Amino acid sequence: QVQLVESGGGLVQAGGSLRLSCAASERTFSKYPMAWFRQAPGKEREFVATISWSGGTTYYADSVRGRFTISRDNVRNTVYLQMNSLKPEDTAVYSCAAGKLMWGPPKAYPTPADFGSWGQGTQVTVSS
Repeated sequence: QVQLVESGGGLVQAGGSLRLSCAASERTFSKYPMAWFRQAPGKEREFVATISWSGGTTYYADSVRGRFTISRDNVRNTVYLQMNSLKPEDTAVYSCAAGKLMWGPPKAYPTPADFGSWGQGTQVTVSS
């Protein structure tokens, strides 16, 4: 399994921006599709964004499309989530995840079961 460590969370006012990072421990990181999920208190984990192993294909949840951007740097073994125009409803613990299959294509609407490695999560709080 790929070990993942997220960073970049924090407290921000509505309308502000944050950039989350997810660093992977292995060079094989570059061969897996990656994703960001989030979980708010009392709610199920939900899909946010996903990116192919090459970075050429991305998909977003409807709730964040146009505000969030997922990207990756396969030299630095890191995936990013740039979050702009943040809203209070974006408040959650954000976790990155690595796909189960090398070279596997990302799905447009993936579920947590599609991913085999997870980070511990980073808290994002958006105040109104």
